[in-house]
Amino acid sequence: MGGRIMKKILFATSEAVPFIKTGGLADVAGSLPKYFNNEKYDVRVMLPKYMCMKDIWKEKLQYKTHFYMDLNWRKQYVGVLETEYDGITFYFIDNEYYFNGFAPYGDMYADIEKFAFFSKAVLSALPLIDFRPDIIHCHDWQTGLVPIYLDNFRFGNEYYRGIKTIMTIHNLKFQGTWDTKRVRDITGLPQYYFAPDKLEAYKDANYLKGGIVYADRVTTVSNTYAEEIKTPFYGERLDGLMNARANCLSGIVNGIDYEDFNPETNPHIVSNYSVSNFRKEKVKNKIELQKELNLAQDPKVMMIGVVSRLTDQKGFDLVACVLDELCQDAIQLVVLGTGEEQYENMFRHFAWKYSGKVSANIYYSDPMSHKIYASSDAFLMPSLFEPCGLSQLMSLRYGTVPIVRETGGLKDTVEPYNEFEKTGTGFSFTNYNAHEMMATVRYAECIYYDKKRDWNKIVERGMNKDFSWKNSAKQYEELYESM
Repeated sequence: MGGRIMKKILFATSEAVPFIKTGGLADVAGSLPKYFNNEKYDVRVMLPKYMCMKDIWKEKLQYKTHFYMDLNWRKQYVGVLETEYDGITFYFIDNEYYFNGFAPYGDMYADIEKFAFFSKAVLSALPLIDFRPDIIHCHDWQTGLVPIYLDNFRFGNEYYRGIKTIMTIHNLKFQGTWDTKRVRDITGLPQYYFAPDKLEAYKDANYLKGGIVYADRVTTVSNTYAEEIKTPFYGERLDGLMNARANCLSGIVNGIDYEDFNPETNPHIVSNYSVSNFRKEKVKNKIELQKELNLAQDPKVMMIGVVSRLTDQKGFDLVACVLDELCQDAIQLVVLGTGEEQYENMFRHFAWKYSGKVSANIYYSDPMSHKIYASSDAFLMPSLFEPCGLSQLMSLRYGTVPIVRETGGLKDTVEPYNEFEKTGTGFSFTNYNAHEMMATVRYAECIYYDKKRDWNKIVERGMNKDFSWKNSAKQYEELYESM
């Protein structure tokens, strides 16, 4: 190693796979650490020990230490437990008062206090666990107070000087805001921090904003999204701040775990395939899924998959406008996911109206998602905004052609098909408009039915792309080096 000192990195996060997961944040915080070069980086993760974690994980945790910490006028117990998974050390902050309940997040007021406690506990635990990070990498609003507490701790304690912070925004929509007076009372932070150029935004305290102001670097989960959030439409009222911090702001696209999402080895699908034999083998999964979901059994029909939260953000208001029209085409539509009631019922209604053509699976299941990725010909993601998006990466990996709107991570990872140059890995449309989406889906149908060779080439190019965590880790390493 030539005498180089190892860089120590601590991920502070509210969730991480395999321990607890509500969304894409867990994939990043749980999967990314093991992809760093472990001769140069010692990356560890710290998260809350939730009561709702599965017992199989709780049983693996070993007691490390405990202490009492002031949270303003309250004295709170902080336990620290640890375990190793996939070669990475995970620390868990234990406090049954804060981390009880059936889910990691509950009502906003409780969460505001819970994550103030967590952010302060992360820093307070460091001297006791014998791990002093060079960089604390914070994720989303739940850890937004870490850079602020760090700034506050520096005054009285030599130990904290020189520790740098990164704030990664996974979705700017969620900021952790509450009444300033209450937050002051909860956090015990001095009045100094509650000013419009620090923690305060529009008269409320805003955890994410505080983190963005005080972090040394700010990242988001794709290049395009890093640009988009500087505009009023995507900036969720923080676009001014994003522009102010533009020289410290960058985008790094998330990856996916290529071992979990591997069509050659995945146990959930009937016929494993690769880039060399998908032309013959992939279709067997489609036939099997048609049987399982009572769809018309036809290997030739174009199957479009949707695996998503059924919300406005994901573009289902566009789908609602043209779904009846779309169902007149020679397609099958397979949907998996839950969300807003109007969309759940819409898909249920269409599955009844066009039985044999539309399948509505209004729940979530990991095995079923793999089956849909492996069986479908195309995958629809018409999002209004999408910081990174993981489904399009999974569909590329499975040779399923994404049809997406050009926004955020979708724009960065799906190259639109060009019939003249014979390039591209998917289809995309620009404006948030139902008929533009419809025209793009129909264009994809034309290529699928009339130019099968070209279609297979699109599939092939998509499967050859590398969106594994390896790539993302490399870019994060460069970021750590520059600090």
